[in-house]
Amino acid sequence: MIDFPLSRLQPQAAVVYAALGLKSGSQPSSRSSALLQRALELFTNCSEPQGVSEAIGQDEFAEVYSGQGRNAQDTPLQKIFPRADRLHLFAFTLGARIGGEIKRLFASDDFALGSLLDAVASLAADQAGRVAEEWLERQSPEQKKSALTRALLYSPGYCGWHISGQEKLFARLPPGKIGITLNESFLMNPLKSISGVLVAGPAVIHQFSEVYPFCDHCKSPTCRERGMVRSA
Repeated sequence: MIDFPLSRLQPQAAVVYAALGLKSGSQPSSRSSALLQRALELFTNCSEPQGVSEAIGQDEFAEVYSGQGRNAQDTPLQKIFPRADRLHLFAFTLGARIGGEIKRLFASDDFALGSLLDAVASLAADQAGRVAEEWLERQSPEQKKSALTRALLYSPGYCGWHISGQEKLFARLPPGKIGITLNESFLMNPLKSISGVLVAGPAVIHQFSEVYPFCDHCKSPTCRERGMVRSA
């Protein structure tokens, strides 16, 4: 069972400001600082973090990954997962309350606070993926553990894995037990949710060149950092 304490999920102020476009080294105004403090309070009060994970074999995951047959012809993950030591399907949500609060703030024209809370929640959901990655690294058998072991989360909608892959992933997991559902576009509800497969193995299997056609359109090119060995 993966534990998701809010203290691990809450992003630092500098990370939130950076996500909103504040240049590094710039000093936020006193109003911005007060708004962020309020957003963090709402995050604490409205978040209901839950996650679910289930081990899956390589052959079974190959079927899940095939989805509706709409993946890119060549993708990093199709080369990575056959080299993994362990695979776990994974889903996480911050719950419906925080999404409802964000909608309420925007509906009441409180765009500043709504934007801050939205950024905080998105960063927290991403951080939940890192918490899950570290959890799976700790679960590795002793004979497999080393400083070079890495577990990384790969999600439908990224790196050539078509978003419709959510359908088979949800059918196999299923995340409905923690309140996550899919709409007709394969987007998750509650909105502040993440899903995918946790892939654990030697760090080298996660390293790949950004030569795929979809790399040119990627808006979050974090693969360089993701492929590095995690610090102790």
